[in-house]
Amino acid sequence: MSRITYNVPDISCEHCKQAIEGEVSQLQGVAAVDVDIEAKTVTVTGALDERAIVAAIDEAGYEVAA
Repeated sequence: MSRITYNVPDISCEHCKQAIEGEVSQLQGVAAVDVDIEAKTVTVTGALDERAIVAAIDEAGYEVAA
């Protein structure tokens, strides 16, 4: 099981957290999603497809920092 943390600078509120968690948690292989509003990070645990996770965060309306 892998764990990856992404920096998402536009996270600012509980709505952001719920939108991202909702999209990413639907992906196959994702065991857990933790959005930290203060740190502006998304940590995903599971058997992960990084491109799919970035696409899901994008689908929620947020951009992963390079």
